[in-house]
Amino acid sequence: MMEEIANNVRRIRAEMERAARAAGRDPAEIQLLAATKMNDAQRVRAAVEAGVDCCGENRVQELLEKLPQGAYTGKPVHFIGHLQTNKVNKVVGRVDLIESVDREELLAAIDRAAARLGVTQRILLEVNIGAEESKSGFTPAGAVEMASRMAEFPHCRLEGLMAIPPISEEPGGNTKYFAQMRQLLVDIRAKKYDNVSMACLSMGMTDDFPDAIAQGSTLIRVGTAIFGARSYGPK
Repeated sequence: MMEEIANNVRRIRAEMERAARAAGRDPAEIQLLAATKMNDAQRVRAAVEAGVDCCGENRVQELLEKLPQGAYTGKPVHFIGHLQTNKVNKVVGRVDLIESVDREELLAAIDRAAARLGVTQRILLEVNIGAEESKSGFTPAGAVEMASRMAEFPHCRLEGLMAIPPISEEPGGNTKYFAQMRQLLVDIRAKKYDNVSMACLSMGMTDDFPDAIAQGSTLIRVGTAIFGARSYGPK
């Protein structure tokens, strides 16, 4: 199992390098996040030892179970799933980056929790770039408006954007969404808003990360290609 995970990480790194060089980019600009949902601490540690740049959890319960087991030791951990406001206190200060800030109510709750702890929580705004009714996230215009108001949330630091485009029926089908996200990041960065850096563009997963890299992604979130297909059956 451990060797398989290590081999998978090496293969993904090679694919990342090819995609970056084809786009005229430095491969070192792009980080590999291991999406660790439904993988136990031992498997997560194997990915860490194989050299992923960071780990990402979708579920608060899994985060809280794996942290004391040392699953992520040595690497940053991100929260990448939908976060309920009543669970903010369990995440703020425990993760390096919350990628999935999808509404103002959540941002305000994170800011209050960070203030109580005396920390600054790094965040990304999640953008519903495909305007899908089934997904949460800011509209592109809403993300710009929220970025313009980040000075109102001094215990958070906006470091970029995250998106999960619609499932593509064909290779390259998400390229237009990735390009839109890149332009949105560039537009917000040009405004030079207070408390905003726009250094991170988190987009691209197992099936489409080469296209995301071609359009400027700085962080790809990969689960299946590292750990294999998840089993959602009863344990």
